Amino acid sequence: MPIAEPYTLSAADGQGDAAEASLDMATLLLSAYDLGDWINQSAEVAEYVYWKRVVGEDAEAALRQREFAKAKELFADCERFGRFHPDYHEAKDKVKAAEKQLGEIESVKRFKQAEQAVDEMLHEVALMIAESVSDTIKVPSNEKGSGGGCGSGGSCGCGSGGCG
Repeated sequence: MPIAEPYTLSAADGQGDAAEASLDMATLLLSAYDLGDWINQSAEVAEYVYWKRVVGEDAEAALRQREFAKAKELFADCERFGRFHPDYHEAKDKVKAAEKQLGEIESVKRFKQAEQAVDEMLHEVALMIAESVSDTIKVPSNEKGSGGGCGSGGSCGCGSGGCG
């Protein structure tokens, strides 16, 4: 997106004097691209890419992924009718078992660890950026059970905006 002129925050924005708060968006965007390049060149991303490739070439992982996808599809059919479907609990157990088998494969374990490391790094970068702007900016976390209640995907996990 080409930007012809620098973006300037004015006193009307509640951010102080225009001279004090001038922001060249082109420079900001270039810095963001540089940051992206640095992240892509990190050891964490290299490890993630390596294990993603290994999992993609792992025949056992491919078999387990197909089994997991099949179990999820069966469960989705049962889930439409809720826990009252006669096969609901059996289908749910099959999904959990297939997921467990998939997660026991070494390449998948290592991939998940690498993925978590990249996720943590990206969260830390987002947190640093947000805190450099203001202490009140919130940075969402991808961790389950991190609190927050209904509507936030937090501790209740519903993410629906209300459990009532």
